[in-house]
Amino acid sequence: MSASPGRRRTPGLRREEVAVLAGIGTSWYTWLEQGRDINVSESVARAIGSALRLSPSEIRYLYQLLDINPPPYLRDAADPRALDLGSIVDEWMPSPALVIDSLWNLLAYNTSAAVVFGIVESEPNLLVSFFTNPAVRARYVDPPRTGRLAVAQFRTGAAARYDDPEFVRLVNGLRERSPEFAALWHSHEVVDACLKVKELDHPEVGSLCFDTQSWQLDGPDIRLFLHLPRRQSDTRAKLAHLLRVREPALVAGV
Repeated sequence: MSASPGRRRTPGLRREEVAVLAGIGTSWYTWLEQGRDINVSESVARAIGSALRLSPSEIRYLYQLLDINPPPYLRDAADPRALDLGSIVDEWMPSPALVIDSLWNLLAYNTSAAVVFGIVESEPNLLVSFFTNPAVRARYVDPPRTGRLAVAQFRTGAAARYDDPEFVRLVNGLRERSPEFAALWHSHEVVDACLKVKELDHPEVGSLCFDTQSWQLDGPDIRLFLHLPRRQSDTRAKLAHLLRVREPALVAGV
């Protein structure tokens, strides 16, 4: 390692405390701070970054100093905040549109998506809301099949983040809260394709059917889902009714 010695990112912690939090020896950590020529594994670098409460950018910089390739979830990717995701989904009105990351956290959604899928701001993760909110789950015509495919697709899309603490917290939390999710996760099923047709039983208007397409936006962790009312169905008329009740100005002329 060729990093120059300097001040620690968290000056309130003593070397001994950082070493304990990272699970490494104090002498070894001291040599690391002094810039001695020692080998550092990826897992140790990650533990040190966590102990020092470094931001993702700072952790990437630490990996560069240590000449270690960062895991995929830490590699440079487009910052969702730099993309005008709100404008993207709003342009798809009056049809539902939403954007998620690889952990199925909602980054943006339009009013139509909220009305159709029961999205609420207090639960910004699609997987969590499906497996823990009975009202959301009940909107799908075949909840067991939808849940099975969702978990299998989630496992495939999030494979690069298995070492990410956020991923671990999400999965462990869902396993504790939902026996169904725990069983599906234990099955280790994986699929690449998402649901191309979504059939719902909306509590206000009944049957809705959408053709669904998804696109990967800048960076591997951002996906846009667009839903189009299926032709030869009454979904478009029902959607217009729902939006007319929720937001009259949005459907003027629809």
